Amino acid sequence: MSNTAPLWQWSAKDITTATRSGDISATEVTEAAIARMDMVNPKLNAVVESLADEAREQARQLDVSDAPKGSLHGVPVTIKINVDQKGHATSNGVPAFKDVIAPEDAPLVRNLKAAGAVVVGRTNTPEFSFRADTDNPLYGRTYNPWGRHMSAGGSSGGAGSAVMAGIGALAHGNDIGGSLRFPASANGAVTVKPGLGRVPAWNPSQHSERGLLAQSMSVQGLITRNAGDLHVSMPSLIAADPRDPFHVPLPWRGAPLAKPIRVAVARDDFGFGMHPDVSAALDKAAAALTDAGYAVEAVEPPLSRETGEVGYRALMGEVQALLKDDIQAYGSETLQAIFNAYYEQFPPYQGTELLRMLAHRTHYARQWSLFLQDYPLVLTPFMLQPFFTANRDAEGADGVREALGQSHWSFIMNFLGLPAGNMPTHIAELTSGPQPIGVQIAGQRWREDLIVDAMQAIEARIPPACETLWQRGV
Repeated sequence: MSNTAPLWQWSAKDITTATRSGDISATEVTEAAIARMDMVNPKLNAVVESLADEAREQARQLDVSDAPKGSLHGVPVTIKINVDQKGHATSNGVPAFKDVIAPEDAPLVRNLKAAGAVVVGRTNTPEFSFRADTDNPLYGRTYNPWGRHMSAGGSSGGAGSAVMAGIGALAHGNDIGGSLRFPASANGAVTVKPGLGRVPAWNPSQHSERGLLAQSMSVQGLITRNAGDLHVSMPSLIAADPRDPFHVPLPWRGAPLAKPIRVAVARDDFGFGMHPDVSAALDKAAAALTDAGYAVEAVEPPLSRETGEVGYRALMGEVQALLKDDIQAYGSETLQAIFNAYYEQFPPYQGTELLRMLAHRTHYARQWSLFLQDYPLVLTPFMLQPFFTANRDAEGADGVREALGQSHWSFIMNFLGLPAGNMPTHIAELTSGPQPIGVQIAGQRWREDLIVDAMQAIEARIPPACETLWQRGV
């Protein structure tokens, strides 16, 4: 992005280069992000709590401080409303939780602020952050900046919509079954779902610990407009915090691999069929990687369908056992109906069977680990069809099947705790309207850097979708 562009369009890399050199101030960047938020958010409802006043004060303090400038000095960021930020409600989109005020910052918020990022707002999520669409009775629906012909995705739908519309260069989100990658795919953004233990996580406002599978599958991350900004921002996000006792204190960059790096291209559609535009996105990504010097081969990873199904059925079993009462007590009728459809699509494991399948998780992880020794990266579809319409997952069994049933490539990575990136490689011109189509790149455990490198190589040959979006006048 050229520095002649409006400040709200600047990448995190451009911003930090300018703020750390003193060419622009944190206040200038913050004011640009707030102005952009005031302009576009009324149509999108991506940010449901403006932190403009706090952001201005935080930026002012950065500008007058004599302390060394952090790696994200002055970069505007948003935080999802299911993560603690001191003095603000961690509502998770549930009206009954609107007064759950965080006593202190969660580790990731602390890490971002310590690096100099400026929090300009808090973004929307569905109730309990457990839908692939973003709507709730507390704040309402978030809309996609590409148009209302498609969902903004979920559960980090507010984050994906905000960052693509220019409300901050970085957007925090989290992912237990695809909640970073669904909104990235829907909005044409870029993300990498970190692997298990990569980003320290804990909410100081919580009164009980999460289930073991939720702890194993759920991760915190960032949604950006380009892959390079993940290299800029993720090293700060993964800084250690003792409140997460299972955090893995590894550097962002791992050891270089021998070239050419082998990439397996997987095309299993699990019986759902693959839309021609999804196939085109996959072909473009594979061609870009080949042109960049990767060794790209058509190879199917082991046990893919089984891993995805077992993973989500196990998660549903844990949710049913531990969260069913809360969902029934505090969730809307819509959410309860959606969960009933989830249970129909993915029958929950229970009792001894659930314990057995949790133990069997290691078998799947081992098979994938062996495969990834030969193929350090795996290129897959994400959604097998173009992204669904708003509220499609609330339209009974068929709606849930379209929204989640075809998303095995997403569930696999959460169940195994593997990192997985998502990026757009094709713009589909559908009768309903334009739509970015994303692909997924999974990789070896704790090698998010390899995934981001590959996404950067693709971006060098396929321009980021934000450029097309902004040309269309969002």
